[in-house]
Amino acid sequence: MKYIVIGLGIFGASIAEKLSGMGNEVIGVDIKMSKVESIKEKITHAISLDATDPEAVKNLPLRDTDVVIVGIGEDKGANIMTAALMKQLHVKRLISRAVDPLQRMVLEAMGVTEIIHPEKETADRWAKRLNLEGVVDSFELDGDYSIIETRIPKEYDGKTVEEIGIKKEFNLIVLTTMKVTNEKSEIGIDKDCTAVQGIARASTKLNKGDIMVLYGHNKDIRSLLEEHKKFKEAN
Repeated sequence: MKYIVIGLGIFGASIAEKLSGMGNEVIGVDIKMSKVESIKEKITHAISLDATDPEAVKNLPLRDTDVVIVGIGEDKGANIMTAALMKQLHVKRLISRAVDPLQRMVLEAMGVTEIIHPEKETADRWAKRLNLEGVVDSFELDGDYSIIETRIPKEYDGKTVEEIGIKKEFNLIVLTTMKVTNEKSEIGIDKDCTAVQGIARASTKLNKGDIMVLYGHNKDIRSLLEEHKKFKEAN
């Protein structure tokens, strides 16, 4: 995967380093050369430029990048301007930082649907979420075991937990499922809302597009996600 992280403060630098350490190609961008210098040996590339300047941004390989993360924190105006420019340039996937509810509301109004609150969410958690395709959210219990949320794939639609045989095949436990519905925010923006369906049982029926919460060893979780990816690509 290829990432561009704009804004190399504590949060941006941390997530850039973690994603790079997971084997991804990461380009770090900051207007301050000192921040670029401090990280250039830890990620693929580090560039100093003004990400609010349309001409300067043309130097970035946006078309070949899978995810752009706007991690600018201290300058909310620059954050919003950069996010707006990324939307205008139609990047494949845009994730932006927000430091307060008003900034989040502005980003949502611009159509940014993935928003990070670093004061509440760790860079490590987001790095894991981004690095594993299909993960909606994750919580690592220790170095080996995690709890993850993942979308229920097409091949599981209409089947029960017992029928998919996830415990036998992957040694993973389905803890619960979450119903996903689309609702309007206060400013009229579409957003997904989830409702926990209680403790999953063998007879619990799964529906495509909803979320299942899994517990197990990290290598088994990765095996399951890779299997889902292969099925999706083949169909």
